[in-house]
Amino acid sequence: MKTNLSSQIKLERIPRRYYAPEGDVERAALTREEKVYTRIFETMPEGSEYIARHAVELINRKLKEKGLCVLALGTGADLTPVYESIIKLYKAGEISFQNVIVFNVAEFYPAVAEGNGTLETLKNVFLNHVNIKPENIHSFDTNITKGEIYDTCLEYQQQIDRCGSIDLTILAVSESGALAFNEPGSLATSTCRLVLLNSETRRKLAKRYGAKSVPATAITLGIGNILKSSRIMAVAWGEHKARKIKQAVEGPVTENVPASYLQIHNHTRLALDLPAAESLTRLSHPWKVTDCEWDDKLIRRAIVWLCKKTGKPILKLTNKDYTDWGLGELIALFGSAYNVNIKVFNELQHTITGWPGGKPDADDTYRPERANPYPKRVIVFSPHPDDDVISMGGTLQRLVDQNHDVHVAYETSGNIAVGDEDMMRYFMMMDKIAPMFDFNTPSYRILSDDIKTFVNSKKPGEMDTKEIREIKTMIRQAEATIACNYIGVKPENIHFLRLPFYETGTIKKGELTERDVNIVKELIEKVKPQQIFVAGDLADPHGTHRVCTDAVFAAIDELKDEPWMQDCRIWMYRGAWAEWEIDHIEMAVPMSPEQLRSKRNSILKHQSQMENAPFLGDDDRLFWQRAEERNRATAMLYQSLGLASYEAMEAFVQYHPIR
Repeated sequence: MKTNLSSQIKLERIPRRYYAPEGDVERAALTREEKVYTRIFETMPEGSEYIARHAVELINRKLKEKGLCVLALGTGADLTPVYESIIKLYKAGEISFQNVIVFNVAEFYPAVAEGNGTLETLKNVFLNHVNIKPENIHSFDTNITKGEIYDTCLEYQQQIDRCGSIDLTILAVSESGALAFNEPGSLATSTCRLVLLNSETRRKLAKRYGAKSVPATAITLGIGNILKSSRIMAVAWGEHKARKIKQAVEGPVTENVPASYLQIHNHTRLALDLPAAESLTRLSHPWKVTDCEWDDKLIRRAIVWLCKKTGKPILKLTNKDYTDWGLGELIALFGSAYNVNIKVFNELQHTITGWPGGKPDADDTYRPERANPYPKRVIVFSPHPDDDVISMGGTLQRLVDQNHDVHVAYETSGNIAVGDEDMMRYFMMMDKIAPMFDFNTPSYRILSDDIKTFVNSKKPGEMDTKEIREIKTMIRQAEATIACNYIGVKPENIHFLRLPFYETGTIKKGELTERDVNIVKELIEKVKPQQIFVAGDLADPHGTHRVCTDAVFAAIDELKDEPWMQDCRIWMYRGAWAEWEIDHIEMAVPMSPEQLRSKRNSILKHQSQMENAPFLGDDDRLFWQRAEERNRATAMLYQSLGLASYEAMEAFVQYHPIR
């Protein structure tokens, strides 16, 4: 069973020389926009091994030069594979930690009530597996009073100084661009201190450290302490970090992106995988730094970029525009701006369709979907019970209206996203109607009283009882059913899969297993679809989308050789967090103002996910607002390129099973 296929999605072929140039001259040209020494790798394991080897070489050199080596170590999730690689080198006899001194870069204050702190995590993933002396491990005392914090931080810095300063700091760049617990707003001169953690950071950290919740404050080495290190090695993996990595590596040095301070350190190495590096100029706009290996997608990206720079639609671009903006190479390849313009215009025009399931009895040569078979059997996989309407509500409505046999499969219960206030609203109503409908039984009253007592005494982060989780599941299933009824999906075509990996009762979920994949596989085998829609939102901030996507892809992988699967196309949509880049879009489904309003209404059926939804993140907009603004932005982009003007658009990319 393959459970990580989403990580292997490559929407474009990136020539190796862009991210791994062979010569120094080529590297200098490609990286001239980059202000931090950056190495890009195809996969996280490759990048982790690179950092591990360089760290071991440096440690050994320092041990040979002065008899000891001082490390400052972080515990971000991205660092675990680095530590695993170092452990392998230790077990191979390539290094000893006998004379290595370690300083923990940050710790929660006060200590985490339930779950691990950073030191315990660092020991579990690394220090307990090597021969470091316990007395050489230093961290912050979390038993002190707040009045003692200043002196404790001062003493911690003096401990480092007594050891001769830090030889190497190993850190992960966070999604916000933070280093250690130095979040946006941290100054370059900041030293060891107590910091506040925002609610979004705390939620992510709780998941990372296996805690129900983490304190609102932490003690961390400051940016100034980190920059005093002789060497810094940093890592970042995943496309959800790509935007901040670009700002950190190519943007100005700013307190808004603490990782940008790495630019002013003379000996920093930053390791990235391809998804984390995708926004860097040498990958996203390679024509600005080198001659290109042009393919259709790169040409499309370049022309869209040129349109934005010139403020012109595609068909108004001239030879001069191409040469003025460094794209004269395309003129040489195609003979004129007109030839390139027509090519790209037609490609984008052919992505637009009002028939996402295929238009029956039509010439489908230039359509994204086949005309036949018609009608099609369709499965829309929705990670949570509202992602279907948030992400592709307009397309879902069209598929139903155009008489396709549409099934909607909700992969998780989504119960953790129902607030106690929303649940109690239903209980207050049931208490009122219980006598009217003769279910005001002793057992019901006991249940009602128990739930009220639990909710009134519930502590932050405390796990709900089994009964409460079940009630919250029912609320989300009812909302999803109402939304499907509004759209016109047949009641028998609504499936609540409740994949086991999700049902932990806490924010931290289990691992994807064969049980999850088999549930998805059984539904696909039962329906034998000709179309599958699946979340491709790999930047999902709470990770559930990615696991759900992996479950579907794993099931497809096991079924891909079935004869009926040869006739099935798989389309990926994105959720509330991001949209596909236009050079990747292969199907764009337009919506009129009325259709967009209908989509909004279907999202609003999910009342528990309005103002009180716990996973809105740093974006204050509600889900329907995000969806509308994103869909309108896609339509406006098409319009600005000179294509038809629509109110809104939903976009899709085709997934091809990996062979």
